[in-house]
Order: sequence, then structure tokens, then C-alpha cells
Amino acid sequence: MADWIYVLNPLKDTLDGEPSDKETMHRLAEEEPELEFWLSRRNRMRPGDRLWFFFTHPESAVAAVARVDEEPWEDPDGPGTSYLVAATLLPEATKALYRDPVGRDELALGQVRSVQRVKPEALPVLLARAGL
Repeated sequence: MADWIYVLNPLKDTLDGEPSDKETMHRLAEEEPELEFWLSRRNRMRPGDRLWFFFTHPESAVAAVARVDEEPWEDPDGPGTSYLVAATLLPEATKALYRDPVGRDELALGQVRSVQRVKPEALPVLLARAGL
């Protein structure tokens, strides 16, 4: 199993027309947890991997988590070479992260890319804070 940081900028990104902020993700985890997320490249995600959602604004922190349901696939309607990945938000873990997000400094992040692997030293903090 691999763990991935998935960056969402609430000022630019949307989830089906809604802001991609931690409040929306918290609500979706309860109401509609099965989602598809856009990827600029395929990545090597596998079912069972985790996506940790890092919100860039107003606080730079991880405040939601999902389980990858399927390997990424090409988006037939996407521009150029874009991909989609199906994932299910984990309600209890997302609720825990919503209450107590993991800040950028705790993640040992350098340059933030749209999707990147979680650094090994950050994983215990994420798991503990999410109650996993």
C-alpha cells in the first residue's frame, strides 16, 4: 500500500462545482464519499492506497483522507493526457483530520506538487491524527 498527498487549492480547484475546501470534503465524507479525482499523470496508484488531501488555503494542512478504489484511467473527455482515479473518503478518519489537521511543517514537504508520495517520516503523524 502506498500513501499519496493530493493537493487541493480551494481558490482554483472545484469538486463538481463546489469549492474544494476542507468543509466540503468533510460534508462529502458523510453524504457522498465515493468520488473521482483528476490527475495530471497516471501515477502508480493501486486499489487500497490512500490519498491524503492537502488544502493550500486558508491553512496549509491535510484535513481529509480517502482510499483508492481503482487504478487511474485515462479521462476520455479530459484535455491532453489527463487521468481520473476513483476513491472513497473515509468518514471517521476525515472527521478526525478535520478537527485536528496535519500542518505543512509536520509533513516535511518541500515543493508541493499536485500529487506526491507521503514522506516516510510524515506517515506516522498522519495515521495517528486520522485515528488509523
